[in-house]
Amino acid sequence: MNFNYDIIVTGAGHAGCEAANAAACLGSKTLLITMDMNKIAQMSCNPAVGGIAKGQIVREIDALGGGMGIITDRTAIQFRMLNRSKGPAMWSPRAQSDRARFSEAWRQMLENQENLHIWQDTVDELVIEKNVVTGVKTGMGVVFHAKCIVLTNGTFLNGLIHIGRTQIKGGRMAEPAVRGITEQLVSLGIKADRMKTGTPVRIDGRSVYFEELSEQPGENDFHKFSYLDFAPRQLKQLSCWTLFTNETCHEILRKGLPDSPLYNGQIQSIGPRYCPSIETKIVTFADKTHHQLFLEPEGENTQEYYLNGFSSSLPLAIQLEALQAIPAFRDIQIYRPGYAIEYDFFDPTQLQHNLESKRIRNLFFAGQINGTTGYEEAGGQGLMAGINAHINCHGGHSFVLGRDEAYIGVLIDDLVTKGIDEPYRMFTSRAEYRILLRQDDADMRLTEKSYNLGLAESNRYYLLQKKKEYREHLIAFIESYSVKPQQVNHELEVSGTAPLTHGCKLIELLLRPQLSLENLARFIPALQAELDKLPANRKEEITEATEILLKYNGYIKREQQIAEKINRLENIHIKNKFDYNNIQSLSTEARQKLTKINPDTIAQASRIPGISPSDINILLVLLGR
Repeated sequence: MNFNYDIIVTGAGHAGCEAANAAACLGSKTLLITMDMNKIAQMSCNPAVGGIAKGQIVREIDALGGGMGIITDRTAIQFRMLNRSKGPAMWSPRAQSDRARFSEAWRQMLENQENLHIWQDTVDELVIEKNVVTGVKTGMGVVFHAKCIVLTNGTFLNGLIHIGRTQIKGGRMAEPAVRGITEQLVSLGIKADRMKTGTPVRIDGRSVYFEELSEQPGENDFHKFSYLDFAPRQLKQLSCWTLFTNETCHEILRKGLPDSPLYNGQIQSIGPRYCPSIETKIVTFADKTHHQLFLEPEGENTQEYYLNGFSSSLPLAIQLEALQAIPAFRDIQIYRPGYAIEYDFFDPTQLQHNLESKRIRNLFFAGQINGTTGYEEAGGQGLMAGINAHINCHGGHSFVLGRDEAYIGVLIDDLVTKGIDEPYRMFTSRAEYRILLRQDDADMRLTEKSYNLGLAESNRYYLLQKKKEYREHLIAFIESYSVKPQQVNHELEVSGTAPLTHGCKLIELLLRPQLSLENLARFIPALQAELDKLPANRKEEITEATEILLKYNGYIKREQQIAEKINRLENIHIKNKFDYNNIQSLSTEARQKLTKINPDTIAQASRIPGISPSDINILLVLLGR
């Protein structure tokens, strides 16, 4: 038995799995400590991965060599590309996964990862010497030593479950809370607070009248999360279902509000704005007569369904009665009620951009304990924390992604620069450079960086290089191939676009919104011949990436120019250069916030809420710029 490691990761949720996997893949001797090896990567809430902006994060995790995309593809029971009616900057992949197989696949990956060991136990205390973390003490009394510790405790720190007026201490239903770590860190000057999240009722599908619901089938095209070369859908594909609440249901829910922890003072902590409970919906949107719900399967071979949109902490009897008021649920049977959970988190402005604590060296924080919500946000942080913990152990510069390089970069910069006042959830609107951060090109943005770090493996890098070669060859053909009117005019009119009056290059036709490479190839044999040269199992992926790049080239270049201008400010370093409290020309708010955050660069300072352009100009003047 070994008690000395390079890196210890506490908690095997989505952040912990990515952190441990990344650190071990990079070569660090890593220990992952979890209280239950059968709950590794547990999908505590919805058994789904991706969604608006979240799907982009998962593609970035995969492009960097993380595991979430691969595991999701292997266990997906439904896949959809959201926002197809909008431009490709907004397209977001989402998959419903088999909950049990998702966890099982992660455990299999981790158990077979070289340099990674797993220990089933709880971590009750950190070993800290002179503001440097050196190990952990477990519930069994074992002391493990390490150069770096990554905390990914999710909702378990002093977790408290609420069902009506009933309170249960726990980090998840039927799983104990973790005590001691918050209190220890607070005693060392780290600021903690409380947050709240919730989960809906789980329904027995045999009691549902599906014929009264609207079916929402998935898609079965080439899209998937991972850029690696394997079949996208390996399990039986299942439908989700939509339905609505009604006035009777709402009246029953209102009857239960006096016993709702959210409204009787029992819960004081911050809840998620963008995933409200059903009781919050009927209070906030009192004029609405119905709310949409989504009934989603939990697995390929289970009767358990998740009722998306009906998160609740109301008493069990109220939840049941309200559900039975929905016609398709009149004979409903459930596996367990919805519940709310309160837990501790730590102010993320206390972290550096590499997710290391500013106060305690070699201590990293990732996931919900940084105030985020969602598997994807947690996984992205965990991956970055694992990489940077490895770098701390073995030397090198911190690995930090810019806001123009990845949604993961936007996420982490928002956390450490702006802080949070509610559970943080990623949206495309949070990114200034959405057209640069598309889901189709995460590999182009990130895989080479990861390969140079040693995380992305050679086969992934080879696939990227071949994709680039195919794409560039196809672009060269499209830009140089000449088209004559008599070749295409009949088909152009059929496609609803103007005929040619003279010859042109193929690129001019592709830029028309009514036309795509796929339909142009139907009547331009030379183009079809070029597409046929692409590898059959990657043909559609490469074709789509090429088309997006050409159609949106003007927007992409404009955004790149804006990003380059802003990045000049990223190169003006100001950390520890000023005593902000003595700069009287700054506003009081600016002095307070700049002192608290101590930003690395002028660009980071400009993103702090409350810092005005005039405050930035004052700092530039003081720097002689």
